[in-house]
Amino acid sequence: FKENRKDDIWLVDFYAPWCGHCKKLEPVWNEVGIEMKNMGSPVKVGKMDATSFSSIASEFGVRGYPTIKLLKGDLAYNYRGPRTKDDIIEFANRVAGPLIRPLPSQHMFEHVQKRHRVLFVYVGGESPLKEKYIEVASELIVYTYFFSALEDVLPEYVTLPELPAVVVFKDGTYFVYDEYEDGDLSSWINRERFQGYLNVDGFTLYELGDTGKLVAIAVIDDKNSSVEHTRLKSIIQEVARDYRDHFHRDFQFGHMDGNDYINSLLMDDLTVPTIVVLNTSNQQYFLPDRDIENTEDMVQFINNILDGTAEAQGGDGLLQRVKRIIYDAKSTVMSVFKSSPLLGCFLFGLPLGVISIMCYGICTADTDGGVDEREAAKKENSDRELTDEGSEEEQEEEKNGKYTELSDGELKHKDIMEKKKD
Repeated sequence: FKENRKDDIWLVDFYAPWCGHCKKLEPVWNEVGIEMKNMGSPVKVGKMDATSFSSIASEFGVRGYPTIKLLKGDLAYNYRGPRTKDDIIEFANRVAGPLIRPLPSQHMFEHVQKRHRVLFVYVGGESPLKEKYIEVASELIVYTYFFSALEDVLPEYVTLPELPAVVVFKDGTYFVYDEYEDGDLSSWINRERFQGYLNVDGFTLYELGDTGKLVAIAVIDDKNSSVEHTRLKSIIQEVARDYRDHFHRDFQFGHMDGNDYINSLLMDDLTVPTIVVLNTSNQQYFLPDRDIENTEDMVQFINNILDGTAEAQGGDGLLQRVKRIIYDAKSTVMSVFKSSPLLGCFLFGLPLGVISIMCYGICTADTDGGVDEREAAKKENSDRELTDEGSEEEQEEEKNGKYTELSDGELKHKDIMEKKKD
């Protein structure tokens, strides 16, 4: 494989035998291989045990499992999308095909536009902008399609200020790249590769973090058809559609089913339904200070964020990082006990039990040692007293000596008194 891989286009799953996610992907991967073969795709599908062939895995920069890569010549493209059969096949067909796909006719343009919700088109002949467009396409082909066409191929409603130009078609309209307003072409394409309104999940929110846009989300329960849930979702959709020209450079709109992921991101329990605006670049978020009753309220809320009058919460400061560590640890413990109480008791009870036994042993050892030390000290003091005062015989002799001395004194005193009397 290492010597001949450049002769073909390969879609490879680098896995580890012990990896649970790899085992979950295995049946999906088998379906991918079968369908790619049946459709006559030039892409060969394979998988490699990265633990057995670690040198090859390191050569391709594999750092986690499973890692899906499409190998095309000297290039290796990482797949970062959902691990479903259709998404993986669509990725393989897109990356394996031409980098820039030509659109020779209006009929072909209409056909492609029906198939793709977002497509980028270069319009014009050879130019430095086209060279840049090809360079960006080689980097971002993993996310979207890139096309080229002449001006007369485009629909009549499209008006271009000048040629050459790069145009994105999405949401029933189009936007023309402006170097002065939009900056770098790569950054602009990365920002505009999503529809204006999305059904947001955790993976999509992670991808939106690379766009630099603020994300306005209606957090609702899709199964709840009450007026409040439907109303907030409709408000976000209306703003995304009716104020597209005002906000599409700075905002991404969508809705999210449930608040579990948002709660973990914000480290707070949000009531459902609600509206939140996320800044995924620095983990800040904005909550409206009053109820959003209509589209005008939402537009005012967005304008307050843009002009800096809305209060930002969260962030990536030191205090928030410490709070994040505590929150993640607490969430991990709670999730373990919630999913498997017996496993939680074993994982956390066993270490606590061992630590308790060690502490008890240490405390008990100190107490016994203290008693022994006191007894030794008492014995030492007793010996010291015996050494200072002498043995019992010596004490008795000393006592007798004192008695004798006192008796002699009395006798002398008696003799003196008798002499005075005489």
